[in-house]
Amino acid sequence: MSDSYFSPSASRLRPGLVEGHYPERPQNSSSWLQKSAHSLTGLVKNIDLPLWKFRRPVNEIHRHSQLFEHLNASELAEKTSDIRIQLHRHGLTDDLIQQAFALVQETAARTINMRHFDCQLMGGWIMIHGGLAEMETGEGKTLTATLAAATAALAGIPVHIITVNDYLVTRDAGQMGPIYRALGLSVGTVTSDMGAGKRRTGYASDISYCTNKQIAFDYLRDRILLGSDHGRMRLQLERLHDENARTNRLFLRGLCFAIVDEADSVLIDEARTPLIISRKRDASEEEQTYRQAMNFAEKLQHGRDFHIDQIVRKVELSEQGCKKLAETVKPIGGIWGGIKHREELICQALAAANLYLRDRHYLVQEGKILIIDENTGRVMADRSWEHGLHQMIEIKENCEVTGRQEHMARLTYQRFFRRYLRLAGMTGTAREVRRELWSIYHLPVLKVPTNRPCRRQRLGQRIYPDRIEKWRAIIRHIQAMQMQERPILVGTRSVSDSEYLSRLLDEEGLEHQVLNARQDAQEAQIVARAGGKNCITVATNMAGRGTDIPLGEGVAGLGGLHVISTERNDARRIDRQLYGRCGRQGDPGSYRSMLSLEDELLDNYCNGTIRSILTRLLSKDNTLSQQLGLLTMRFAQSSQERNHLRMRRDLLQTDEQLGKVLAFSGRME
Repeated sequence: MSDSYFSPSASRLRPGLVEGHYPERPQNSSSWLQKSAHSLTGLVKNIDLPLWKFRRPVNEIHRHSQLFEHLNASELAEKTSDIRIQLHRHGLTDDLIQQAFALVQETAARTINMRHFDCQLMGGWIMIHGGLAEMETGEGKTLTATLAAATAALAGIPVHIITVNDYLVTRDAGQMGPIYRALGLSVGTVTSDMGAGKRRTGYASDISYCTNKQIAFDYLRDRILLGSDHGRMRLQLERLHDENARTNRLFLRGLCFAIVDEADSVLIDEARTPLIISRKRDASEEEQTYRQAMNFAEKLQHGRDFHIDQIVRKVELSEQGCKKLAETVKPIGGIWGGIKHREELICQALAAANLYLRDRHYLVQEGKILIIDENTGRVMADRSWEHGLHQMIEIKENCEVTGRQEHMARLTYQRFFRRYLRLAGMTGTAREVRRELWSIYHLPVLKVPTNRPCRRQRLGQRIYPDRIEKWRAIIRHIQAMQMQERPILVGTRSVSDSEYLSRLLDEEGLEHQVLNARQDAQEAQIVARAGGKNCITVATNMAGRGTDIPLGEGVAGLGGLHVISTERNDARRIDRQLYGRCGRQGDPGSYRSMLSLEDELLDNYCNGTIRSILTRLLSKDNTLSQQLGLLTMRFAQSSQERNHLRMRRDLLQTDEQLGKVLAFSGRME
């Protein structure tokens, strides 16, 4: 972070004469020596800073804040104007940042009756300097972001606050909006249901709340509009002489400063999938081919004609399967005459039939296939799978077959976020991926201490021989916790599991509520009730990001919210997000993991022999057998984390190579 883009000069971070109408960081290739130096720098920057390092700026902020407390409304407004002028003139110097933070703190106290704690001041300090603040769940990251966002906006820098879904965009902008407006700043939102005009208005605001998907796709649309002919002088001339100039049709004002909420989810988990803008083609010509592929796939036998790799989610034909396919399609000819193309089609058909499961990977609603985000549990209504896979799943589920997508532009999150002149973030779970965040995004991760001591208790973990025994044990555990009148949150990995557990609870006469992709519209109401006495909530990962479960009256005295994890996720970070629903802001709480040898994660990495041995050991129900079972589960999770890391690196490498080819050909994306 030593380059000129991280200097105090605000002119380097905003549209204008220095950076042009559409500023973004240039993509320069680095030598091996530069990369080595960068890695060594990361080792230093990722060392957790001792508290005394924050003491001076925090004390200075409090000193300014005490002075501002005595100002009346007109005097505070005059001070705001003065700080704004100084930030424009001198940039983001430490002294001016301290004054601006104190101003935001005092304004928040007057407008929404919330004053930033020291831990939030530390988090804001990290972010305004281009770092990622790791703050425990429940420490008020939404309010923390206002410090860095308002300070940068007062300096004239367009700010994007990026979060994971439309609900959080609307909620956070609504809650924090009074602070910004009191400072004379405009605040806008960009959600999936907005048209082009409203989107431009949202991005034209001083501070824009949006989702990672919306802003990345709008950036790609801008790149398509700009094309390769986007020189600064030409754009300025167009703006002066052409009413329909491209600059008037752009969505964004460049990539100046981004604050990414739930940064590990956006920058790591989402980074395995490229962003593609496409247009639909007529499906009539290809539908027959897809139906033929699905019919041919039914004739192939698993284990003999094809093999499934659950780890990388891929199907491969055996030599015998290739011969059988060739014989089957020989009378048809046409498109099936090409060996490579027909084998790719059949592998997609086999994947649609065997790898992608209803109510786990997708929902069927009103005759449409809706993809479920495996990290958040939410529906991604605007997404579709590539290379005919989506159409084959539509055939599998007897839905209307839509047109295949024709690609117009492609980009990865890694390349997109690296184009910001300054990138910052916040999350509760980043320590496991801090090296990757530095190497890819130049983001150092610094841990922020909690405002109050954490009282979250871990009540152990158990693993059972099979899923049936696991679910029975979970029901017994829920009944035991209900006798204490404590609220219970049960986390599942899929919609189908949440609904299966719901049926078991109904059979036992246990009243409960369910939160999964089918109830996303009622998320706020369900979460609001989840902390009440005796309340049982069964939820997918939707309840693990950006939501706060308030405890009902008297619940803290009973021990607080109890969380039950029913399955390991693909990464420890996602597990910790679920555990973090309890014990927030110094409240009491507890969590417990209840797993089985038939869980999906272990099923992908554990062969039949090992599972058989573990099953016999677990039947003895002793400490050693439990430790071996849990150790095996931990190994499977670590292997999955390494596999996903490899997938992200491969995707980035492919994207960079493609970028070089496109740049050589004169195209931008």
